[in-house]
Amino acid sequence: MTQADLAGEVGVTRQTVVAVEAGDYAPSVYLALAIAARLGVTVEQLFGERLEADRPGLSTNGKAGL
Repeated sequence: MTQADLAGEVGVTRQTVVAVEAGDYAPSVYLALAIAARLGVTVEQLFGERLEADRPGLSTNGKAGL
């Protein structure tokens, strides 16, 4: 699937998909859910690693860690 295909299927521009993929744009919850559903993964699988890297004080269970 191309970025253009994904963009068309979730109702955004290809540039939005590029920005989300690069980490330059945080999608809305609705867009994140739509992208994840179309790719057949969960939002956590799609964005989880990036979220953990962006917020090192949070553990994988979402609670503050030391």
